[in-house]
Amino acid sequence: MAILTNADKARLAVIKSHFNDTITLAGVAGIGIQEAVNAIKKVLEETIIALGEDGKSALIKSQQPIKMIHEAVKTSFISNGVRPDLIKPELGQSAGELKLAGFLKKKNQDICILPNNEVPNLEILTDGLLSGESDLFGHSLTEKILSVNVRSQLSSLGNNIDTLYERTFAEAMNLHMRCKQMVLGEVYMIPVYEYNKHQAQINNVAWTTNQSPILTYIKAFSAINDRLSILSDDYKYERVCLLVVDFSKPIPKIYNTDAELKADNLIPQNATVSINNLNFPTFTSELLRAYSTRFGVSRFS
Repeated sequence: MAILTNADKARLAVIKSHFNDTITLAGVAGIGIQEAVNAIKKVLEETIIALGEDGKSALIKSQQPIKMIHEAVKTSFISNGVRPDLIKPELGQSAGELKLAGFLKKKNQDICILPNNEVPNLEILTDGLLSGESDLFGHSLTEKILSVNVRSQLSSLGNNIDTLYERTFAEAMNLHMRCKQMVLGEVYMIPVYEYNKHQAQINNVAWTTNQSPILTYIKAFSAINDRLSILSDDYKYERVCLLVVDFSKPIPKIYNTDAELKADNLIPQNATVSINNLNFPTFTSELLRAYSTRFGVSRFS
């Protein structure tokens, strides 16, 4: 567990302010995915140099780095025609997440897009563990909200994949069991090389020599990607983005194609699974396409 003194906490707050500065400077233009990962690398490494492994752990636990990916996703939606005020939390904001009711539980969603033709309708839930509780939005609106959640795993990738995958699997199940037509997205960021925690303990920025199990992650997320039927596959997402980033490079490299991964020997040349349908450039456009197929066009304009 990261234990920081009050002085260290104050120092970390100053380092983390780069995130807010980046978002503020971008304004209504928002930030792209490359700018987001650049900021994450900068703040992570400044934190390691100043505060070591405990500082890095505290930074990651604060969720501030992943908020940059949230902003990049929102920016991408807006560039694809979504009206900014329909996005919750709005661009540049982290407060205001919507807490949506599924079959098993209510949970805050990282990013929601509200349709322009629906209004909330208070409903008392009658099924599952939430029976008897109030749903402020109601089934009709909830089902027509496009929801995206964003996660990252920057350490212990080989050890935690089962637990984290089960959690991702369950999130889609929870909402799709209640709202069969709901369009869900998931962004999951992993590094090619993890930051070396032993070097971080002595305030050195270095990386492990072993590559992350990228092929395993591609297989896992391909299996829950591209939900087409509203009658089955509740565990799937309409679109998943596996964001593979090499933070060891001076400018972080994002891998969007099989060819890029193979060129850097990150997956076997004869690999049959593909990241091409899990990449960021097509993530929001594919979600919007899936939404239009189910609910019609111009719902987010």
